[in-house]
Amino acid sequence: MIFSETEINELRNKIQESNIITLVSHFNPDGDTIGAATSIFHYLKSKNKTVKVIIPNEYPAFLEFVMKDVPHIIGTKQFEDAKIAFTETDLIIGLDFNSVTRVGDMLKDSLLESNKPKALIDHHLFPEIENFDLIYSLTNVSSTCELLYEVLFLLEGNNSFLNFNIAQSLYLGICTDTGSFSYACNERRVYEVVADLVDHGANVEDIHKMVYNTYSETKLRLLGFCLCERLIVFPKQGAAFIYLSRKDLRRFNYQIGDCEGIVNYCLSLEGIEFGALVTERPDRVRLSFRSKNDFDVNVFSRTYWNGAGHKKAAGGFSHESLDAVIERLTEQIKGFDLKKKNEN
Repeated sequence: MIFSETEINELRNKIQESNIITLVSHFNPDGDTIGAATSIFHYLKSKNKTVKVIIPNEYPAFLEFVMKDVPHIIGTKQFEDAKIAFTETDLIIGLDFNSVTRVGDMLKDSLLESNKPKALIDHHLFPEIENFDLIYSLTNVSSTCELLYEVLFLLEGNNSFLNFNIAQSLYLGICTDTGSFSYACNERRVYEVVADLVDHGANVEDIHKMVYNTYSETKLRLLGFCLCERLIVFPKQGAAFIYLSRKDLRRFNYQIGDCEGIVNYCLSLEGIEFGALVTERPDRVRLSFRSKNDFDVNVFSRTYWNGAGHKKAAGGFSHESLDAVIERLTEQIKGFDLKKKNEN
């Protein structure tokens, strides 16, 4: 049992006692946080609960297929509604984040100030135990959606909670957080969970098509531009990064989600163990890190870039200029010796 009977009973009792339950995803939502939010939404609706879903900012268009039937509040557009949802509720459940800062600057204070019970279901390192009443955290799972499957299974004592909508959403989260089963999925259990989801209606081909084969023309051209004009390779150090300025993003009519997965192309180069995507945004420069083998980008991001994440996938940010970030990251990479290290 991954959680004690006492821990599961606490969550079961909180849900049973609650008439209104508010779910919240992390800022810049991805497939895992959206998959978790929509799957538990359908689960709670089956229990006749009133469910509010808060998404801190807009989600990528390719996630619409699971969101279309889920009423939700976009925090950046409906800030007052989100604040009210945090207060006029009986229980708050955070999904796929380890820190309240991950709900974004607009919502973090409202979340912290709410005196309602707060539960967290997440797979990142170092959850903020002081800010949540109940925590269901495991780092050795592929995704929050895999963890949520286990939590719901324990709540019900079997897989009777599964239906088409829940299976679709949970599969979405597992699929996207493993890069379509290319990393963070080297355990037997994730495939047992996926098999159960498929048995209950998750359509693997349809989900793959919606996530990976619905690019707009401008998104595809942006990818080509990244690889042709903005890819910097350090073959001796076993590292590479891609950078995009605000001007670049405007040129290709950037939409939320258009940069999803671009960082992974760095690791597709032979001999490259570390990859980064650097994007200039209106208020900061964002960095996404990926790695292979033993390089821990979670530690790297925490140490140098105000970030966090997993050993092989993490993110960070800087308030420096884009040029300054590129210069600093370049100097850090020049100190790497990943290629030589992995040859020994």
